[in-house]
Amino acid sequence: MQLDDAATILAHAEFFEICDNEQRRLLAFASERRRFEAGEVVYKAGDIPDGAHVLISGRLRTTPEGGGRFHDLSGEGTLVSAVALVIARPRPVTVTAVFASETLFVPRHAFLKLATQYPDLAARAADHIRRELTGYLGALAPLKGRIRKDQI
Repeated sequence: MQLDDAATILAHAEFFEICDNEQRRLLAFASERRRFEAGEVVYKAGDIPDGAHVLISGRLRTTPEGGGRFHDLSGEGTLVSAVALVIARPRPVTVTAVFASETLFVPRHAFLKLATQYPDLAARAADHIRRELTGYLGALAPLKGRIRKDQI
């Protein structure tokens, strides 16, 4: 894949709007295109991914550990697990390809190196992730009263 193609893919991902063009090119250089067949696992719940995936084509499905409602991800530029770019923690969901899919894998070490070189980028990344997590928590707030402690 051409470097400019990878940088363009990153530019379509909302998260990477925090980067300027040169920073996206640096990340693109360290990234790799990956293909997944229908039903193939991108990573399993409990795995510690080495970075994040930007969807190029296809559809991915996230399924919570232990089952539950799945969520499908589609559309060029959809980022799978921005948090995996900064934190090495087990993921709570399994991600599988619904049908043949292609992603651009952005390694954590490359993103962290870039964030170290550009402290303003690190601050923008932290703000973006904070807003995302706040949005998730806000969406869960209405459920608080309906969830009993013995269900957790």
